[in-house]
Amino acid sequence: MITVVGSFNMDLFIEAPRFPAPGEAILGKNFRRAPGGKGANQAYAVARMGMPAAIIGAVGQDDFGDEMVANLLEVGVSTRGVARRADVASGTAMIVLDSTGQNQIVVANGANDTLTPADVQAHRDLFAQSKAVVVQLETPLDSVEATLRLARESRVPAILNPAPFAPVGDALLHLCDWIIPNENEAAKLSGSDVRDAASAAGAAVAIKMRSACPRVLVTLGANGAWLDTPEFTGHVPGFKVNAVDTVGAGDTFIGAFVTRLVEGAGPREAARFGCAAAAIAVTRRGAQASIPTRREVEAWMKHPEATA
Repeated sequence: MITVVGSFNMDLFIEAPRFPAPGEAILGKNFRRAPGGKGANQAYAVARMGMPAAIIGAVGQDDFGDEMVANLLEVGVSTRGVARRADVASGTAMIVLDSTGQNQIVVANGANDTLTPADVQAHRDLFAQSKAVVVQLETPLDSVEATLRLARESRVPAILNPAPFAPVGDALLHLCDWIIPNENEAAKLSGSDVRDAASAAGAAVAIKMRSACPRVLVTLGANGAWLDTPEFTGHVPGFKVNAVDTVGAGDTFIGAFVTRLVEGAGPREAARFGCAAAAIAVTRRGAQASIPTRREVEAWMKHPEATA
């Protein structure tokens, strides 16, 4: 089992020909909503890859909360670690998609901000049953730190996806077994620009030196990933596809990558699998709705050119 500690957000989408300038109103189309949030997305992705998953988080006692929890239950994610808050709304994300599939997102954290270290500690039994624990930065930092400490106490690999970026202390980074940022997050963690595999290599070294974390993976979108680990250091290429919606692609990668890791795959093989899952996801709309099944990923990897 993989346990994810993290956020729930109901994603509200509008498609637009381009992003508006400050103070500008433009016409969009195709409004829709879909369950999201980095924590929920990653737990959903783990389940879609065929691995038992559990999530610890918080939602409001509202329709959005009901829908988001139900969506995870449908794919088999254990939600007994989800707290329901009566006095605050569930997290919500407003997402604008441009004609190229890129996105701009504004998030109201809502109930996510109420997740406490005590909420995490109350489910230490989930940690004991897990082969890995994954956490992001859409919940309070003291709960993130509590998650990493409890994973270490439970002798379970702790994976930090430092997204969305927030300033974090070195002491928190020292608790990680894996740190998996994207280009922007890696640049902020390392203090150096990340544009490609070569610059990602330098950033990964800087992150390792700062954190004493033995394994760093920088996701590079369509360009794949850069890994710096004892088992493999180098570039894992991505897959070329026609992207229509990049929302949730990084979370899809995390879920697929960590699933393969706990199954015993090496980092390079796991990253290739994660890249394939993410490539399929960007050809579909939505966050959780775009995440492929394990069978789809394995079949697609045999003939990626057929759907590129």
